[in-house]
Amino acid sequence: MQLTASPVKKLASEHGIPVLQPASLKSESEQQILLKLNADVMVVAAYGLILPAAVLNIPRLGCLNIHASLLPRWRGAAPIQRAILAGDTETGITIMQMDVGLDTGDMLLKYPCPITAQDDAQTLHDKLADLGASGIVEALQHLESGNVHPQKQDDKEACYAAKLSKQEARIDWSLDAVELERAIRGYYPFPIAQTEFQGTPIKLMRARIGLEEEATPGTILAVNKNEIIVACGNGTLALEVLQKPGGKPLPAAQFVQGFALKTGDRFGETGS
Repeated sequence: MQLTASPVKKLASEHGIPVLQPASLKSESEQQILLKLNADVMVVAAYGLILPAAVLNIPRLGCLNIHASLLPRWRGAAPIQRAILAGDTETGITIMQMDVGLDTGDMLLKYPCPITAQDDAQTLHDKLADLGASGIVEALQHLESGNVHPQKQDDKEACYAAKLSKQEARIDWSLDAVELERAIRGYYPFPIAQTEFQGTPIKLMRARIGLEEEATPGTILAVNKNEIIVACGNGTLALEVLQKPGGKPLPAAQFVQGFALKTGDRFGETGS
């Protein structure tokens, strides 16, 4: 809970590179500071706001964005998570020339990346971060040599990756087990999938799809050595890592030692 400098800022400080942290780039005074840098190009990564046109026009070669999807699919704030939630088998990095729209600019380079059944939002983020780092270097080299071939996006193929909310990460056990398994992976490490047991919120960190069984959604069908089997609207989910308030993430076997769960209980019930 302490304000900490990012690795980028720390590295810049170590090398005597000035770091500017304006609250907004809309003010003319901040824009003048950027203008005086006389930059050839500006690179944007994980920046959650749209740059004003006045800023986009400052660098001689424009502004490049490292976007974590294969545009035009998943424009917006949460492309990594939305790809997992949708069941996509592939995503990637797009190096794009920024314009005044939301991730609508011309595409310069694309780097595909498979999404495996084991990927959560963190592991996929890390893979894409590596791709983006090498990709932007290649893009800058092409830009310097003039060897760039911008490609227009097809707006008809676009979809929007809305910002994540804690509310949407609440598990609805009436949904299909496949969809819920994706949710647990897609919402990790933020906002983390969450359910409730007798009024106590429980976070779900890891699960797998279980065997086909029918029961009231949310019902605990079995508490085994390595998992807690829960009925869904279609199929079952085997919960493997859980966390209670004030505790740390625990394997199912350890979790049930300190939290009384038994066959027949139901998640989602508030208790008396």
